[in-house]
Formats: sequence, C-alpha cells, structure tokens
Amino acid sequence: MTAPSANPVPETTAEFSERLTAAIDNAALVLLMSIGHQTGLLDTLAASAGSTSEQLADAAGLEERYVREWLAGMTVAHVVDYEPVSAIYTLPSHRAATLTREAGLNNLARLAQYLPLLSEVEQKILGCFRRGGGLQYQDYPRFHAVMGERSREVFDKALIGTVLPLVEGLPEGLEGGLDVADFGCGSGYAINLMAQAFPASRFTGVDFSDEAIATAAADAARLGLRNASFLSADVATLNAPATYDLITAFDTIHDQAHPAAVLATIHRTLRPGGVLLMADIKASSRLEDNIGIAMSTYRYTVSLTHCMPVSLGLEGAGLGTMWGRQLAESMLAEAGFSDITIREIEQDTSNYFYIARR
Repeated sequence: MTAPSANPVPETTAEFSERLTAAIDNAALVLLMSIGHQTGLLDTLAASAGSTSEQLADAAGLEERYVREWLAGMTVAHVVDYEPVSAIYTLPSHRAATLTREAGLNNLARLAQYLPLLSEVEQKILGCFRRGGGLQYQDYPRFHAVMGERSREVFDKALIGTVLPLVEGLPEGLEGGLDVADFGCGSGYAINLMAQAFPASRFTGVDFSDEAIATAAADAARLGLRNASFLSADVATLNAPATYDLITAFDTIHDQAHPAAVLATIHRTLRPGGVLLMADIKASSRLEDNIGIAMSTYRYTVSLTHCMPVSLGLEGAGLGTMWGRQLAESMLAEAGFSDITIREIEQDTSNYFYIARR
C-alpha cells in the first residue's frame, strides 16, 4: 500500500478534470504572453489609449492578420479588453503593470518565455528518459539570452545597493580595494557592473563558455574597464591559490556538473576570512515542503527540462533547480564553510542569498 501524498486536496474526478482543463487553457495563454513580449505587442498596446488590430499592427511593424488572432486569444483570456462596435482593443493599466517592459522585475510576460523555449527540447528530453544522459548548453540557443534579460534587471535594480550590502562591511571594503571573482559569470554583466561601481577593486569573471567570456571581455573594453578581466575555465578543476576576498555565484551552482567540487574550489581560492555570496533558488530540499508553494510546478519543470539535463549531459550530479536550502547548507559545510547565513531581498523573491565565510 502506498502512502498518501502530503497535503492531499480532496476533489472529485470531475473537479480534477476541470482543474487540468483550466491548466491547459492557461498554458496557451503563456504562449500568447511570450509572443506579446517578444514582438513588442504588449508594450505597444499598453502605450496606446486603444487600437484596432490594423493600428496596432502598423505601430508594431507586424502583419495585421497575425496580430488580430493574437488579440483574439488575449481577449478571451481576459487580458485584453475589446469593444466590438469600434473594434478597439485596450490593455488596462492594472494589467500592463505586470506585462510590459516598463514593469521591470514585475514583468510576467518576460517570465512566460521560458515555457515555450523549453518546449523546444521536449523530444530530446523524452530521449533522456529512455536512454539516460542529458543535453548540452548548445541545445538551448535562446535560454541564456532570456535568462540574461531578467538577470540584468535584478542586477541593475539591486546588485550594488542591496545585494552587496548583505555582507557587512563589503561596500566599504570594495571602495578600498578587494580582489573579487564571479564564478559562472556568463556574459559578465554583474562583474562589469561591480567594476564600474568600485574602481579601486579588481574583478575577474570565470566561465567555461568561450563565447560568453568573449562577450564579457568586449563589453568591459567598450566600457573602458581596466579593473575587470575574464577567464575561460572549468571552475570545478580550477587550480588557483587563495586569491580572492569575495567570490560571487549568481544562479549558477545548481547547474554545475560537479557542484561539490565547485564549492570546494571556491573555499580553496578564498583568502582566510573571505566571503562567498551565492544566490540560488528559494526552495526546500524536501519535496513535501514545496507542495502548494507558488511557482513550484514551474521550477520543477525548468529543472527537468534544463538545469538537471545540462548537468547530466556533462556526466554530472544532476542537482537540479530545486536542490533547496537544506542541501545547499549541507554542501557549503562539506566544502569547509563554517559561518553560513541566508538572507532574502524584495527585488528578487525567487532566490535565497547565502553568505558563507572561510
């Protein structure tokens, strides 16, 4: 006899069917939101007092027939309002507040891009179910561009003024001059932002993607940053002495093939008293704790279709997006960190911020 699932929801078969039917319908809305974000239709409609499909298509530089069909879907989803006599469509301001680029971190249309993006690898994921193994980062040509859009907004809003001050005395130390590395730096946006804000400190971005490192270095050169450098390397096998006063790792540890080795490298390359500032997904390591928590289904889906398979594709641990706070604390301790605190910020409700000292 199997044990009942945690927090069972009493419902009839008809109620369950109705719930899933609504989920499928809402999933279709997610695709429409993604299209509206990428085409600029949501921004264009929000900026108008109301438009016909022809006017909206002209303003957005798009084909009217496709715009009209998109508007129809958004109308029946109760996102766009429609006045049939004048054939005018409007996006009310209280809805635009969560659907446009002006919404910044509150823009859910940007978030909606992930599901159609990850659906592109569905058949390859089915192959992983049958044969094991994983996928490569090259299987996700748009993933990092989409993720980077959100990360840049978080960094612009919060990195200098909110995230770095989570570590007591860190802004003052950076103003005086520290050695800093960002492991898993991607295209280097965070490093270059910090290098601009703290010219007396020295910053190194490390990533195993040659393409990302080239982009980061080009941006640093364009910005005239002499205190930012970049290294293409696998952090898990990086052979470096205790060089850094601060190492940051933003939304990267759970993707690593060998996260335990990466954390050990971080501990080894920090100077005594040095600090790791790590941002990673806000979740529990216990499945039962995540039941009923907003966006948990979404995050397990992202884990299944991206974060876990890219790790397994490198013959890695397959930690997954939802590795959770308990496991993160345990792995940090195993890496040698003894002083670990966890903080949260309003500007990024998706992540915990771990502060671990050597």
